Amino acid sequence: MRWTKKGEPPADDGFYYCVKHGTVEPAGACAAKDRLGPYDTPEEAEHALQRVQERNEAWRRADEAADADS
Repeated sequence: MRWTKKGEPPADDGFYYCVKHGTVEPAGACAAKDRLGPYDTPEEAEHALQRVQERNEAWRRADEAADADS
């Protein structure tokens, strides 16, 4: 990531899912530690938790398969 000015991130037009408030927000509305994203559209950001669950499940299955092969 390239910073534009001292301590300021570049402009961000993406959408984020705030896990603290459970809402879709523009960049900068909440602290980065509370956000998932960026996503291209508000609709994609709205489904962020579903994507997290799907990825976690896929990783869990991959770990179980790797353990079974050991």
